[in-house]
Amino acid sequence: MTLLVNPKSYQPTTPTRVAFIGLGVMGLPMAGHLALAGHAVTVYNRNPAKAQALVQACAAQGVRSAATPQAAAQEAEIVFSCVGNDADLRTIALGEQGAFAGMAPGAVMVDHTTASAGVARELDAMARERGLHFIDAPVSGGQAGAQNGLLTVMCGGDSAVFERVKPVALAFARAFTLMGPSGAGQLTKMVNQICIAGLLQGLSEGIAFGQRAGLDMHQVLEVIGKGAAQSWQMDHRGRTMVADAFDFGFAVDWMRKDLGLVLEEAKRNGARLPVTALVDQFYADVQDMGGQRWDTSSLIRRLR
Repeated sequence: MTLLVNPKSYQPTTPTRVAFIGLGVMGLPMAGHLALAGHAVTVYNRNPAKAQALVQACAAQGVRSAATPQAAAQEAEIVFSCVGNDADLRTIALGEQGAFAGMAPGAVMVDHTTASAGVARELDAMARERGLHFIDAPVSGGQAGAQNGLLTVMCGGDSAVFERVKPVALAFARAFTLMGPSGAGQLTKMVNQICIAGLLQGLSEGIAFGQRAGLDMHQVLEVIGKGAAQSWQMDHRGRTMVADAFDFGFAVDWMRKDLGLVLEEAKRNGARLPVTALVDQFYADVQDMGGQRWDTSSLIRRLR
């Protein structure tokens, strides 16, 4: 079982008892990095086969699995989680056998789910009532970032608690930044997704235009990538978009979930997001084309 693409050099830090709940395409390598960095890791996953696979892959590091989030959290100083949505997050945190029921006073839950700012604030308040701590900490960098331990993490919560967590989280992150109080991490991730949606639509239109015009788009991307049009999306997805290849990570279904959170938040705060709303509907078109699991650069398929 391959956990890492490029194992990183881990900075010395005090070994910490941690739990990781949710071993999807992001959580699995994140938990693996924590184990390889020397932390005592207990994992829970709804599908126990994934948890057992990680236990076997990290046998030398002593990774253990637990039958419930509550059991995984019982001895943990920090509980990391990465699940699908608000409902999943409430279940693994607040359910009858949820993490909060197992955490000792003073323990911290650090949630990497892309969720609503509202659920982050809700869980922060409920954690405080129980003598616990909660940090909302969505990530950017995709599956490759998780595998390489190079995620960018945007956090919301108490600064002192954040400083406790940061040295441990740097096992799987290259940047771990406090953006403000509870919910600020999720709001920052929404800004991230707004920007990505607009960039990808512009890149799609540019490539489709250039191909219609008969240009050598590999050469075009090489040239304009050295100027003001350069972006991460152009550098990493431009050539794959030209090649009509869309199997490179973050899926359209996930982007639509994220943009739904963005548009709901915009209704609350009055932000005007005409381009984001339009691109969200373009992604709905891609879903109708059968592209639910294509990566987000597949917006160009609508233009071909």
